[in-house]
Amino acid sequence: MKVNEIFLSIQGESASIGLPTIFVRFTGCNLRCSYCDTVYSYYEGEAGTPEGIMDVVRSHGIGRVCLTGGEPLVQPREEMQRLLDLLAAQQYEVSIETDGSIDVSKVSLHERQRFILDMKVPSSGMSDRMDFDNLKRIIPARDEIKFVLGTREDYQWCLDLIHNHQLLPERGYQLIFSPIFGVIEPRTMVEWLLADRLDARFQIQLHKVVWEPTQRGV
Repeated sequence: MKVNEIFLSIQGESASIGLPTIFVRFTGCNLRCSYCDTVYSYYEGEAGTPEGIMDVVRSHGIGRVCLTGGEPLVQPREEMQRLLDLLAAQQYEVSIETDGSIDVSKVSLHERQRFILDMKVPSSGMSDRMDFDNLKRIIPARDEIKFVLGTREDYQWCLDLIHNHQLLPERGYQLIFSPIFGVIEPRTMVEWLLADRLDARFQIQLHKVVWEPTQRGV
């Protein structure tokens, strides 16, 4: 495994927003999104083992972990599964932020572990790389689907996806909408959601409000 950084912060996104979380950021990504804010994670990092990662995680004294990147699922499957097994054995709450292009069934999750499926919209330049079968592989009541939007066209793309795949809250799907920081005014997106009566969670990247938007390790 190759690790870019491990740090304690608050979760700036997802259903755990605002809660203290240990972030394990892995090196490497198979996509190149136009709005990526962690370009440094494409290549920077050092070799690590599941056991070594666990030692650092335990040192922070918090029971919530986010595996992110880059793209965590480009790491060797056996080692990623070993890390998930170790985290489960010590009862950590775990979220895995994955970019929607890799089969999530390559790893098996335990209780208190979930995927955050970050589906890439057209303005990312990567929407044609999505593995839409992941929408069938996730467990609606457990996992989350996140959309980060840059344009009104992105929003319409999301509505079409929700309709075509029946990603409905009444079926248990957890939908999250977020504006690309500094590109869409939060109020604008909220007005879109309310006008369409879309039962989805709106969020902003909270860590970019608390700290400088480009600050690392937060």
